Amino acid sequence: MKPQNEDAFAALMPVKHVSNIKGAVVCIADGVSCSDNASEASQTSVTTFIEDYLSTPDTWDVRTSASRVLSSLNSWLFHRGQVSLTRQNGLVTTFSSVIFKSTSMHVLHIGDSRVYRCRPQELIQLTRDHSLVQNNGSSILTRALGMDNHMQVDYFQKNLRVGDVLMLSTDGVHDMLELDKLQAFLEPLCQDGGVPSIAGQNYKLEQVAKEIVEAASQAGSKDNLSCVLVKILELPYEDINEAHRKLTKLVIPPVLEPGMKLDDFTIEKVIYSGARSHIYLANHPRFKEKFAIKIPSQNFAEDPEYLEGFVRESWVGKRVNNPAIMKIYDYSSESKFLYHICEYVSGQTLRQWMYDNKEPSLNLVRDLVKQIIVGLRAFQRMGMLHRDLKPENIMLTEGGHVKLIDFGTVQVNGLQEISSPLLEKTLVGTVDYIAPEYVIGDSGGGRSDIFSLGVIIFEMLSGYLPYKAIRSSQHKVDSYDRWQYRSLLEGRQDIPLWVDLAIKKACAARPSLRYQSLSELLHDLQKPNRNLLSSHQNAPLMERNPLRFWQVISTILGIIIVVQWLVLAW
Repeated sequence: MKPQNEDAFAALMPVKHVSNIKGAVVCIADGVSCSDNASEASQTSVTTFIEDYLSTPDTWDVRTSASRVLSSLNSWLFHRGQVSLTRQNGLVTTFSSVIFKSTSMHVLHIGDSRVYRCRPQELIQLTRDHSLVQNNGSSILTRALGMDNHMQVDYFQKNLRVGDVLMLSTDGVHDMLELDKLQAFLEPLCQDGGVPSIAGQNYKLEQVAKEIVEAASQAGSKDNLSCVLVKILELPYEDINEAHRKLTKLVIPPVLEPGMKLDDFTIEKVIYSGARSHIYLANHPRFKEKFAIKIPSQNFAEDPEYLEGFVRESWVGKRVNNPAIMKIYDYSSESKFLYHICEYVSGQTLRQWMYDNKEPSLNLVRDLVKQIIVGLRAFQRMGMLHRDLKPENIMLTEGGHVKLIDFGTVQVNGLQEISSPLLEKTLVGTVDYIAPEYVIGDSGGGRSDIFSLGVIIFEMLSGYLPYKAIRSSQHKVDSYDRWQYRSLLEGRQDIPLWVDLAIKKACAARPSLRYQSLSELLHDLQKPNRNLLSSHQNAPLMERNPLRFWQVISTILGIIIVVQWLVLAW
């Protein structure tokens, strides 16, 4: 065994409210022996990774959070190692990590340390070694943290089972022990038998890890020996009754009237009252500004899916801080009622604005679109999709500023990884505006909100929708051909063709044909896209102008009928 330990490992199970969002983390690293700073590289990697990963925004998914942390860590190691300009002082290390979140594990790996998974009668190596075996039998690393300014980390996600045993090891251990030897050590740990007493050390993970290390040493290993074992005792999956209990432990307030009180808030007037929710203007004795109080309807008191969406809306509104997005504030944890305290937006919905502004100017619409995009970008940076973008969910303040509202269907990448029994059984959003992939049953992405925005732009300019409406949100469609775009120029001949082509691309039924980013859409709404114009001019008449195509066909058929009649009459 080497006199200096160049291996390092770390593990952390955060407190419950953090682990629900971020998961538990274990990682292992092996500093490259040719460097004088091998120990510093490995120790820095495992400790910094865990600290920085837990500090990333809650809205980011595991892959985004971990990848960005590793990218930053790799850059630091690489540039720190370049200062000396000597190979002996580089900070280079292998790195393998497993993040346990909900019912899944997320593995990130670079180098030749390894991650194994053991189940009854099965031990498999999950990671692959990033190394090259030479003629003399020795191996050299081809990828590692700090080796290059640009790194490539393996990432994959796998489901967990109760009883799974995970082993993370460095090459000093697994290079000396065959797979069947490791399985003999690990398999007794993953046998079924109920949940043991952790305090009693029934599974003896530490003792087995020591036995594995000792076996590698006796097999002749001269390297540092590190091995970490993790046992899955339980998975954080709750049944529908428990989920419902958590969501309904707060009382839904009754319908309120002006003058009534809700905790310390006094209701001034009813802003909106509908089948799904009630919104009130309220004041608080400690604050000068007014607030909008949103309360779920009693009609949904026993609907866990609706209540989860209501709770999600509060979670999102408290975390996204952007002038184009309505803010939701924290309220007293002592309250027994379920409601939101929202920023009061004095103004009108975009729907009302559209009623009041028939055929608005292109410049006016562009200005509103720019502001809507500001809000959507804020969601995207936080790993979110709005999923219910429509004129009713866009407010215009009295000063003409845009505010996006209603976050009950927002998709949060970080929360998507948390297994929940309350899976959405119906379409989210309003069927006239949601992207076709949702209606068909596919998953959405960043381009889904672009579709909704494209439909809204079309409707603002024309007063009608670019597609024939699907009558029911329950109606399933199995083909993108159901959506046939009708040109904006049919109703607004004053709009340039290149603007219509930009909106058409934003509204493309197939996600792959839409803009990849909001900035591309905004650019093409301001300046002609020559590629779109060229493609349009080279397209068949039926694609360029279906109405004109059928008019020509009808005219030709009419001429043929007249000629036939004349021939017969002659």
